[in-house]
Amino acid sequence: MSQYKYIGKSLIREDSLSRVTGKAKFIGDIKKYDMLYAKLVLSEKPHANISFDCSEAMKVEGIHSILTHSDLPQKMYNSMEWFSGVSGYKDECVLNERARYVGDRIAIVIGETRIAVEEAIMKLKINYEELPAVIGIDEAKKDEIVIKRDSNLAYEKHLACGDFEKVCKEADYIIEDRGSTPRTHHLAIENHVALGEIDEFGNLVVSSPSQIVFAIQMHLSNVLGIPYNKVRVIKSLMGGSFGGKQQPLLEIIVGAVAWKLKRPVLLYMDREQSIKGTFTRNYMRVSVKTAINKDGTILGRKISTEVDGGAYDTNNISITNAFAKKLFRLYKIKNQEFEGRAYYTNAIPGGACRAYGGPQAHAVSEINITNAALKIGMDPCEFRLKNLIDPYDDDPVGGPNLGKAAIKECIIKGMEAFDWKEKFNHIREKNTDRYSYGVGVACASHGNGYLGAFPDFTNIEMILSADGSVLIKNAIHEQGCGTVASLVQVAAEELDLDPKMISIPEADTFISPYDAAGTQASRVSFVSGGAIIEAAEKLKEKLFDTLEKVKKLNKNDLYIDDGYVLVRNSDEKYSYGEIASLREKFLFDPTSVYVHHVPKGNPAALAACFAEVKVDKKTGFVEIVKLLAVHDIGKPINPMLVEGQIHGGCQFVLGMAISEEVVIDKDGYVKNASLSKYHTLNAQDMPNVEVILVESDDETAPYGLKSVGELSAVAPAPAVLNAINHALGTNITNYPANPENIIKSIEKLREEE
Repeated sequence: MSQYKYIGKSLIREDSLSRVTGKAKFIGDIKKYDMLYAKLVLSEKPHANISFDCSEAMKVEGIHSILTHSDLPQKMYNSMEWFSGVSGYKDECVLNERARYVGDRIAIVIGETRIAVEEAIMKLKINYEELPAVIGIDEAKKDEIVIKRDSNLAYEKHLACGDFEKVCKEADYIIEDRGSTPRTHHLAIENHVALGEIDEFGNLVVSSPSQIVFAIQMHLSNVLGIPYNKVRVIKSLMGGSFGGKQQPLLEIIVGAVAWKLKRPVLLYMDREQSIKGTFTRNYMRVSVKTAINKDGTILGRKISTEVDGGAYDTNNISITNAFAKKLFRLYKIKNQEFEGRAYYTNAIPGGACRAYGGPQAHAVSEINITNAALKIGMDPCEFRLKNLIDPYDDDPVGGPNLGKAAIKECIIKGMEAFDWKEKFNHIREKNTDRYSYGVGVACASHGNGYLGAFPDFTNIEMILSADGSVLIKNAIHEQGCGTVASLVQVAAEELDLDPKMISIPEADTFISPYDAAGTQASRVSFVSGGAIIEAAEKLKEKLFDTLEKVKKLNKNDLYIDDGYVLVRNSDEKYSYGEIASLREKFLFDPTSVYVHHVPKGNPAALAACFAEVKVDKKTGFVEIVKLLAVHDIGKPINPMLVEGQIHGGCQFVLGMAISEEVVIDKDGYVKNASLSKYHTLNAQDMPNVEVILVESDDETAPYGLKSVGELSAVAPAPAVLNAINHALGTNITNYPANPENIIKSIEKLREEE
């Protein structure tokens, strides 16, 4: 392994203190001169024509206006589109003329104060002409009521390699499982918020805690019919996203309102609105059929999924495709088939959510893998080791090469650290009449961006000033996970410069060079990190070029050390700042570079998770006793931040595993749009998460790194369900395994006995 000065060091983030002390300013804290406050009115019905009586609401002191569909532009769009070359079915509007789900945006109330806005919303009268609603996939498939277009079937996808039907006839066993994953809410601490205003030059300026400023700029330009160069979008300080703030939502609305009123407008949501009126992780039903031989070889597999896409098209195409592609990048299965169908329903639209399709793709399939091992009496870890991918395997459906994959090493190291063999074979000896104990394991795969599927590039400008400081312009979006700090470490390493001398501001469409995809698809450290390395190499070339031309030094005699360029076999040295001054004075040129960077590959990021649980058979409650997350990280830039990401990812998906679900009843009403009823895991519910980082140092990656932020939120869920099933002897495949579902499974098992 190479020895680095800054890479691999757990440096403290500079913004840590301001965040934990509450001094950091978020958009909800901002006050502008003459600013108005705005809040959406969300539908209380799942499907209805609507009309309004605004007379009483408008009498509230301080109310400026109440706007509905006809008051704002009606240009249709699809919020999942993030660049001009991608195309989805456009069925969303700034405000919708018909309510298509409980939570649909149908009006906006604007006033001088929040108090006035809240009072006016209470007095606004909405007349609903209710329409038949399509709730759930089964109703959607009937097509008796068609929500839009010609059918409720929004998208279907088939992807395959080999001949699954042929190997089924040759297999010793076919193992089948059916299950489901729930809608879940992102639960960022900061609710959705955005600020729109017109600057002194007549430009529309929108500030928000977003993930793709250039996508917002594109949508605002298209919807409002104004040039891109009149729309400025600024990424503000963010209080968490987890994918919830990836798709433009409030930004388009507040931009339209500010453009209309020519005043600053702050549009905010409360928690109930954030749960009902934004996006959720898609509910999915999954069927897995795996063909194996007695020796544990997987001959083939077929996975089918049905997606509840909700009331608007949004991510029907993207989530189905993402789910599919992840299935082919974990196990060596030569004969594999995928079928996916997404449907429109009168429910909250699906949207980006951490690990995008990964939690659903691996949720049931990893239970099925364990069931296949148990069918032939094989240890689930040994079964995985026999079938997991090897380094440099090809993606069987044409994706990028899997790279220096170290997933088998993750399993081997995890088995030893977890004491897997002993626990798997003997932990159930602790069982009592009330409590059962079990262990489980699961694996997962993710990517490092879009290379191989969509355009994935970034542009970067690196500027060295006369004081020796470096400004790096790149459209990055800090989500709270330490993105900026990690990239500063990359720049510091490559330039051999104190990190305090390096600044990387966040994305701003008027300042930042264009970036293809923003902060999504686990691409930022991989793609932007590579761009920084490339730019730093060119900047160093300029330093040497300057000294060669101005001081007549031989480039081959020059080297960098801690912010200086030194001359071999000489005491002569020049600070970076001095050289920048020399270049400007004598060569009439700034010491800056501009780089267009495309990554060299997209290797698989991989992880294994081991879980130990204690299940109360009387109450159905699960205690996660121990969790071990083992990640093929490639190379951690900042191990402390990496481990923090893994801890957070585990908490995020463990909620899906045992408690979290946005419940929509048979009539289309959301039953738990509050934190008192939406049950996430609190601090006292969390186990001590142990982390092992496997450094494979992939050659195609900047400093060998791989992604971790999304991947960390995948394997823990099926690992826990495998552990619950091991403890109880059940086969729970429907998430979440909450007390109700566990008690039902125990009762069913008793009936079968």
